[in-house]
Amino acid sequence: MKHIIQTVSEEISTILSHVKEEEAIQLSNQLREAKRIFVYGEGRSGLMGKAFAMRLMHGGFPVFVVGETITPSIESGDLLVAISGSGSTGGILQYASKAKELGATVFLVTTNRDSKIARMCDGLLVIPAATKYRRENEPSTIQPLGNQFDQSVHLVLDAIIIATLQTDNQDVTYEEMTKRHTNLE
Repeated sequence: MKHIIQTVSEEISTILSHVKEEEAIQLSNQLREAKRIFVYGEGRSGLMGKAFAMRLMHGGFPVFVVGETITPSIESGDLLVAISGSGSTGGILQYASKAKELGATVFLVTTNRDSKIARMCDGLLVIPAATKYRRENEPSTIQPLGNQFDQSVHLVLDAIIIATLQTDNQDVTYEEMTKRHTNLE
């Protein structure tokens, strides 16, 4: 078991070391500039998106998860952060196209820089991890399906939020985030 844990840790560490800093900074800047933020992914990418949205809410950002019953209309000045390992998920392509049509900025988190969705986006964060498709250019992994991508996405997006929220007074930021954390527990 210990060997598997170590191998997974090393895989993720390698993936994270290959994420382009300028792409992460661009997403951070987009988060700061957006009027509102919408997050969407399907399957496990959607779960990573919901975790990202929750952290954004803790940070005080106006954020919505696409598909929830309280999600408002997207419009100009808003940001859609789409998460798709393959960059070809049909529903995400549809939502990204609609968001662009309505004047929103679209930012894709993916493994595939050359995908159809990537080509239409305003920004791109490439996570060079393995997906369930095991394309020729993807790294090897002992993990099943898209685990490597999902884990890497979670860690990179958390790091981007940390960087986006950094201030001179981290104690105040932590207190504010704590106040936004659910209290119905």
